[in-house]
Amino acid sequence: MHIMIDYTPAVHQRAGIGRYTRGLVNGLMQLSPSHRFTLLVLGRSGAYYIPDRLPDNFTLRFVPLSDRWATVIWHRMNLPLPVELLAGRADLFHGPSFTLPPAWMPCVLTVHDLSFLRYPQGAHPPLLRWLGKAVPHSVRRARHILADSENTRRDLIELMHVPPERITVIGAGIEEHFRRVEDRAHLEAVRQRYRLPERFILGVSTLEPRKNFTGLIAAFNILAAQPAHAHLHLVIAGGKGWNYEPIFAAAEASPFRARIHFAGFVEDADLPALYSLAQAFVFPSHYEGFGIPVLEAMACGTPVVCADNSSLPEVAGDAALMVDSANPAEIAAATAHVLEDTALRQELIRRGDAHSRRFTWQAAAQRLLAVYETLSGC
Repeated sequence: MHIMIDYTPAVHQRAGIGRYTRGLVNGLMQLSPSHRFTLLVLGRSGAYYIPDRLPDNFTLRFVPLSDRWATVIWHRMNLPLPVELLAGRADLFHGPSFTLPPAWMPCVLTVHDLSFLRYPQGAHPPLLRWLGKAVPHSVRRARHILADSENTRRDLIELMHVPPERITVIGAGIEEHFRRVEDRAHLEAVRQRYRLPERFILGVSTLEPRKNFTGLIAAFNILAAQPAHAHLHLVIAGGKGWNYEPIFAAAEASPFRARIHFAGFVEDADLPALYSLAQAFVFPSHYEGFGIPVLEAMACGTPVVCADNSSLPEVAGDAALMVDSANPAEIAAATAHVLEDTALRQELIRRGDAHSRRFTWQAAAQRLLAVYETLSGC
């Protein structure tokens, strides 16, 4: 069987769906399947990640059409230019990022979440309009739908009326290097590189409204005012998304502004040390299709405080303290509990380590491969 995967997000996006696509394809490579794979990339300019070595049955193919122009042609102008004319034929096409190009071959589509329907106020308005049009059209065309979580599967059934038998939950994984870092020299190097304080709680994600960093800052203001946490700092790590200005405004308005730090985008190789340095990881997102940072923090031995909405309860399991993302006082109280209760802290660390080890890219890739083979009749 010959499978074509749109690898464009893996090459052009450092976080989010880019990391997801790289992880899933790396998992496929480690399974050493006998099938042939073409990794299709739209546009080479501005590439962030290009693999320097691939197995013999994997081919990286660049086409002279940028991702932007492909979106215009396929989803705005609705021109029926089949992807085969650009990249050749295959037995199956996999679109890992919400939409599908016109194609003659059968297609598999990954829908990571329906936040643009469940939490529309958290989406950039032009993106919201585009997703509202392009995603339902792609869902109707797909032979089969892949979801990151049971929550997304339920949303697809309820909001887009997709028959349950057309959806398979693939899940996600974490890279093997996400383990607690004990090397003091490495920890100190990362601390210096990102100018990290000695004692801090950590938030990691793209800076945008849905991630609720303003709520995290409000919770930190409550926590920082307590005498027991007079030396505690807040570190927020992540690249700028859209409408990030209110996050910086909330930090500037905080009475504890000097104790709030923005580390910017943190390279993947540095993330395990960043998690390991933190006293707690706090993830009060308003909506998530999965929530990989929760598992990364757990794998690095960092206790987690996590929102109780969308997919997060199924991802965090019983290894985190769950909170209402809209309640800064509840977030602050849970974080204080983790910081102050040594027994609870150690129990969360123990549970988090065991829980996070269940999520591997190889396991997710095995589920994906089973879908490919079922659809092709292998």
